[in-house]
Amino acid sequence: MPRITAPSNAAQRERTQRAILDAFGELLYSNGLTDLTMTQVAKTAGVGRTAVYNYFADMGELLVAYALDKTERFVADLNRELADTENPVDQLGVYVRHQIEDLSRRHLPPGQAMRAVLSPEDFAKLGEHVQKLQTVLAGILQRAMDEGYLPEGDTEELSQLVHGSLAATADRSTSVAGTRTQKERTRATVRFIQRGLGAQFDEDSRPVRLPQQPPRLSAVS
Repeated sequence: MPRITAPSNAAQRERTQRAILDAFGELLYSNGLTDLTMTQVAKTAGVGRTAVYNYFADMGELLVAYALDKTERFVADLNRELADTENPVDQLGVYVRHQIEDLSRRHLPPGQAMRAVLSPEDFAKLGEHVQKLQTVLAGILQRAMDEGYLPEGDTEELSQLVHGSLAATADRSTSVAGTRTQKERTRATVRFIQRGLGAQFDEDSRPVRLPQQPPRLSAVS
């Protein structure tokens, strides 16, 4: 079994934890969650079974840690690209594309399957995973509304609708032949969600501000 070596105890712990999380993700992708064991994770990570338990008490805790770790890394990558994107409607497109690509790679079990294998406490912790993503998306939507690119609406409700749509349409196919189709489908999904939220575009497919609505006339008493 290969040993994980690092120049300090802190670095060693970080490297070992990283190996365990990566091994768990690899096994989750290839085998699914059913019948996945700590022994398999340890073997794939190249560490002893006891070492895995030193970091994670059980499979539920490991699953939560993996989900939250992926979220942190996803948000960091996303924020870097958002910082280079000026228009909020284009930022929405960046967010949707990143989500589709991430969902196609991550293969986390759906919510009901997670609920079946996790304790109520661990399942509640996954709410952090969803909330962080909804916060990023809600911020994009609010800015688009404030700048006149989207009609006013409830950002929390709209964020939930977007995530529901993404979960339903994410393509999990890994076939090479479907690569081009997947890219086209991603572009179509991006534009579908943008237009569904009320965005409009010019002849060059650039987002435009919505026409200002005339003020409503008050009723004459």
